[in-house]
Amino acid sequence: MRAVAEPITVALLALPDVTAGTLYGFHDALSGARRDWTMLHGGQPAASPFRPLLVSADGAAFTAANGVRITPDASFAGCPHPAVAVVADVQVFPGEPLDARYDAAADWLRRCHAQGALLASACSGAVVLARTGLLDGLDATSHWAYCDHLRRTYPATRWHPDRGLVVTGEDQRVLMAGSGVSWHLLVLALIARFAGPEEAMRVARINLMDINAASPQAYASLTHGSQAADPVIARCQQWASLNYTHESPVAQMLALSQLAERTFKRRFALATGMAPLEYVHHVRLEEAKAMLESGALPVEAIAMDVGYSDASFFSRLFRRKVGLSPAQYRQRFGRLSRELSGLSG
Repeated sequence: MRAVAEPITVALLALPDVTAGTLYGFHDALSGARRDWTMLHGGQPAASPFRPLLVSADGAAFTAANGVRITPDASFAGCPHPAVAVVADVQVFPGEPLDARYDAAADWLRRCHAQGALLASACSGAVVLARTGLLDGLDATSHWAYCDHLRRTYPATRWHPDRGLVVTGEDQRVLMAGSGVSWHLLVLALIARFAGPEEAMRVARINLMDINAASPQAYASLTHGSQAADPVIARCQQWASLNYTHESPVAQMLALSQLAERTFKRRFALATGMAPLEYVHHVRLEEAKAMLESGALPVEAIAMDVGYSDASFFSRLFRRKVGLSPAQYRQRFGRLSRELSGLSG
């Protein structure tokens, strides 16, 4: 009689700040591997090769960030040695001081990794995985709104907001998904690694998971983040949001700041994470994205309307910053905008 293989234990980290959608999305996808395909095709009942467990520091029930009541299966101390430990996204502001909030989780993840486990993070869960120190010297990704802060906090890591999935580390035992539903790519990658690519494709087909989605860079808001805490720079940001078509926007912001040019540029970069001209480009491109989504104005006219007399330069800059050409962006997001408008009517 053939021995039945032990299920692969996947520990899903249940933190107080976790969003239940991704946490349980992982649980459902792993639980349904093999089982659901067999069920839909009339075969004999088949168990999933995975055993997903919700794991927290103390194993006690709690209410998650979005109000869902979560009851973990085990505490850190009581969890069997997992083959995989996953950090789902957490609902914290980019740059929010975390103090010692995730220290116990980071310690546990380090121990799991030392015992041979593969570590994975989805979206903003990277802020927890980064605290382990295991990402030093590696490529990594996270939600586009978090990568600037993570780059400043963990400069030894190479952050890539444009990548939906990163596989890295010794023996490729670190997997990270970028923005939003890039966690689909992550769970499919885990299924492919441990149960084979055919099982992963079956899960994708059953759940209509799009593995050919646009880069997260295309969805990113180039001007994400709040206004600068520096009141002088915040005033310049506000001016730029209303006057981005001006021929000399940086010179105008410099005059508005009443600072020496060197001081202005230093304070602007410190407050926003980018140079003044780069910030103006981002404001212009965000306006261009809105125009591409909502109308049929030619690309050349949009370039002129947002402050670029050279449409070729605008198109090159747009592709570099957004990851799609203006025409590709309009094709993808214009259709989505129209579909959403139709649903709201």
